Amino acid sequence: MAVRLLKVSSVATAVFASSGFYLYSKNVDFNDLSIIRFGRAAATTAVISYDYLTTLRDVQYGTEEYWAVKSKVHRRSAERLRDLCCANRGTFIKVGQHLGSLDYLLPEEYTSTLKVLHSRAPQSSMEEIRQVIREDLGQELSDLFIQFEEKPQGAASLAQVHKAVLPDGRTVAVKVQHPKVQRQSSKDIVVMEFLLQVVHWLFPDVAFMWLVEEAKKNMPLELDFLNEGRNAEKIADMLKQFMFLKIPKIHWDLSTKRILTMDFAEGGQVNDREYMRKHGINVNEISRNLGKIYSEMIFVNGFVHCDPHPGNVLVRKCPESNKTEIVLLDHGLYQVLNQDFRLDYCRLWQSLIKGDLKGIERYSRRLGAGDLYPLFACVLTARSWTSVNAGISQTPVTQSEDVEIRTNAALYSVQQISELLNRVPRQMLLLLKTNDLLRGIETILQTRASSSSFINMSRCCTRAIARHKRSKTKSRTRLLQISLCELWSLCQIDLYELMLWLRSSALARWVRYLLNCLPYTN
Repeated sequence: MAVRLLKVSSVATAVFASSGFYLYSKNVDFNDLSIIRFGRAAATTAVISYDYLTTLRDVQYGTEEYWAVKSKVHRRSAERLRDLCCANRGTFIKVGQHLGSLDYLLPEEYTSTLKVLHSRAPQSSMEEIRQVIREDLGQELSDLFIQFEEKPQGAASLAQVHKAVLPDGRTVAVKVQHPKVQRQSSKDIVVMEFLLQVVHWLFPDVAFMWLVEEAKKNMPLELDFLNEGRNAEKIADMLKQFMFLKIPKIHWDLSTKRILTMDFAEGGQVNDREYMRKHGINVNEISRNLGKIYSEMIFVNGFVHCDPHPGNVLVRKCPESNKTEIVLLDHGLYQVLNQDFRLDYCRLWQSLIKGDLKGIERYSRRLGAGDLYPLFACVLTARSWTSVNAGISQTPVTQSEDVEIRTNAALYSVQQISELLNRVPRQMLLLLKTNDLLRGIETILQTRASSSSFINMSRCCTRAIARHKRSKTKSRTRLLQISLCELWSLCQIDLYELMLWLRSSALARWVRYLLNCLPYTN
């Protein structure tokens, strides 16, 4: 038996060695082999699962020691997951970035560790870039551009962007897809689906199949750059009333499913406070305008740009008018909200702003949260349940509140959080990610305490609901009534905004100062 086993192992070793030598001689990147990518993912999943099973087994649940040990396991596991995403690249990095944006839903150890994936994206070589351009546009790079910077302006999980100059002198940005991503993505998603099913079998409380469902639906759309170009033109038309918003023009003659050519946009990233200081850009104005853009997308149009991380939002001063502008990039991932969902979401936010607990419960349940509506409300607003009770527009954001939210979130089990994510409509998942990315920008700009975002939301919700009511009636009397109610609600919002401005203005401070200086008499 031992001799037979020795023979089998010898043959296997010889086959493996010869295969390895053959692949090496053909300059095959081992990272491109499905078996290598699957093996790496399976090994990481096994190590993480074993760590949780063995480390927490002998620690009493609920004790301080348990939470401390669990936090260490979370951190180790998050680092292993991050390393896996960096090694397998492509779809793995994209999914890891999504997980890293789910603050208040996943443990902090995971979100803080996975956030670095936005800066760990791979780069394709210039030869690979030339090959994609040659295959898709049918010409050599030098025939299409008189100048093409070899160093990319930025690299992401699916593509990288190069600055180039056209023969007529116009400067453009050329987004080129990593050549192997298209081929690997579908296989990677199958691997993720299989491994998540294994994890669910080992840990029944952990059910993250929603993640695979989202990847299956969104990856083909994100890998089609013609779809991205159409999205860019659609949102530019929808938001044309905002003169401060700029969407780069698409050059369709130089665009394919793997290449997107657009006007080059100068500017600093929205989280670069030093850039804004140097260029005289008001951070409050940027935060307020960004809120206007996204409130209009979500509540009024139901067509939402779902990847507003800082690299996709640039700010600048217009050279001609000297006015501040926001440039929105990367239009591959949009969420289309159906009407019933959008209106329930509008009414939920109105209830959250006012502190209407009955409305919060009612519309949270209609959006699938069930008995977990308190958790849902806190996750949606990134506010504590105390603030939600009082009305989030009435209570200022404090640093201690983030700690309170995470402490309260820890009281919910992984099963409850997984249940919530699997229960809410799929449209909600990308909105949660979008909300967290926007809040991250506000936190960096130090504008989270501003009430302007709630004012913008209130206006858009009021307009959206009134527009829906008008579409449901033909009675002139009823149409007039709806329009008057809408006008009155918008006037109330304007008066509230004016009151806030007066309260914080220099005039109000002078009035308070003079009143304090008046002699006091009985």
